[in-house]
Amino acid sequence: MNKQTIALVDCDSFFVSCEQAVDETLKDKPVCVISGHNGCVLARSTQAKEMGVKMGMPYFMAIKEFPQAIYVDVNHQLYKDFSRKVMKILRDFSPTVEVYSIDEAFVNLSGLKKLYNKNPLGIAKLIREKIKEDVGIDVSIGVSKSKVLAKLACEMAKPKVGNGICLIGQAKIPKILKTTKIQATWGIGKNTTLALNRWGIMTCEDLVTKPDDWLKTRIGKRGVELRHELLGESIDKIKTKRRLPKSIQNTRSFPKPTDNLDYIKNALNIHIHNSCTKLRHFKGKCKTVGVMLKTKDFIVYYDKENFKDLANFELEISRLALKILEKLYNRNVLYRSCGVTLENIDYNTESQLNLFEEAKGEKFSKLAGAIDKLEEKFGRNVVRTGFTEASKEA
Repeated sequence: MNKQTIALVDCDSFFVSCEQAVDETLKDKPVCVISGHNGCVLARSTQAKEMGVKMGMPYFMAIKEFPQAIYVDVNHQLYKDFSRKVMKILRDFSPTVEVYSIDEAFVNLSGLKKLYNKNPLGIAKLIREKIKEDVGIDVSIGVSKSKVLAKLACEMAKPKVGNGICLIGQAKIPKILKTTKIQATWGIGKNTTLALNRWGIMTCEDLVTKPDDWLKTRIGKRGVELRHELLGESIDKIKTKRRLPKSIQNTRSFPKPTDNLDYIKNALNIHIHNSCTKLRHFKGKCKTVGVMLKTKDFIVYYDKENFKDLANFELEISRLALKILEKLYNRNVLYRSCGVTLENIDYNTESQLNLFEEAKGEKFSKLAGAIDKLEEKFGRNVVRTGFTEASKEA
């Protein structure tokens, strides 16, 4: 048996929690994060859930039915910044962390007992307190012997169900399996649930009583792995290696449709800046930049061009991107969003440069490095390049 102690850390109502952390007037209020006034509800506070606001509800319906709720436009960059802070804290506690999504991560707690002089439950409490103190948001933590069990424990730790932390030890596993419906298991979708139900498998206990050969024949290798994970064996290991992105895209809808070219340029340069910051974080450079314009009627215009050399600095990329934008732009059309895509990314950028290009590249690298350090210390967009300024409606 592969013995591990794994924690799943999940940020509670993440988008809303980030908004409340930067604006205290939103705390304990019915807050909904929306994807623009032509979009839908992406996240809800506990109060908004209790009010009856549904996830995915179109904004025009929500504001009509629940006018007393507070609606906030989605701010992806804010959530990315908060996510980085949370993940850094987790890596400070353990060297083995798998970032599963922007608001979830698996953490290996094995072998940390002597370091913190606490058992896994005590370490989970330390993690939760540290994130609350340093980041200002609440997290739910599930602790168990495998990823699947940690996921179940995390669901049991969530607000309105638990108190923030849940531990499923070896002795608790049989009782948990007996009372947990198969559809509540991580990785079991609707179609698989229906198939398992037809075979008489209604609970996790029903599944683990089946032999490996029986499960492999009917639902494949994943079924066998799931059985052993539910029994407390760590089959799905924590993966710490991050996959480098093949492309980087940044886009966002405008507060309202506009034909103001300067406003669109400003929004595009903000997207370029955020994309370049991410590209430099992964120590990459791109060969191609693409620009997208979406009209009020959802018609998408897109074009891309190549650089002479690889690039990852805002002023280089902006120069070409704005040329593309001006080709796509029509002053007689209202636009609802714009975006940028960086493609053909090279993570081994020891390209041959002439003396002039080498000097220019070194200058750009120093400027970019200075911007990144300032933003790391003082926050996103503390320095603005070229056209960019705080986003406001035209």
